[in-house]
Amino acid sequence: MEAEPIIRQAGQKDLDKIVGMLADDPLGKKRECYEQPLPASYLKAYQAIESDPNNELIVAVYVREVIGVAQITFTPYITYQGGWRATIEGVRIARSVRGKGVGSKLIDWGIRRAKARGCHLVQLTTDKKRKDALRFYERLGFNATHEGFKMSL
Repeated sequence: MEAEPIIRQAGQKDLDKIVGMLADDPLGKKRECYEQPLPASYLKAYQAIESDPNNELIVAVYVREVIGVAQITFTPYITYQGGWRATIEGVRIARSVRGKGVGSKLIDWGIRRAKARGCHLVQLTTDKKRKDALRFYERLGFNATHEGFKMSL
């Protein structure tokens, strides 16, 4: 990439590209519904995120094209003396620019945002089937210190 991508808050106009990236992998194909028009559930979720001061949806933009997305959630905890944590989830990079540093820039932006919000910890999860993502997060300095559990409802 010749120029640096810009990281900014996502707008409603970005929603189509965001959902397209979420659906563009083997796991996303099973759980996302990328069709036109987008299902109303995506707009409803976007509006909930946008109206919540503890949630941010961010995008990486290169020459006016959305090429990456992540959601950051800020959560207060009783542990760590009432400390705050940032959780980065839903990270996707457009297939055409994977391996070109966009993901690193997006995660770095999220870490800096967490520090600015006074968080003592940044956490994230990724599916164990995403071997490349696991290596990517370890390369960025994340450690697999906990075993996570999920339950579908």
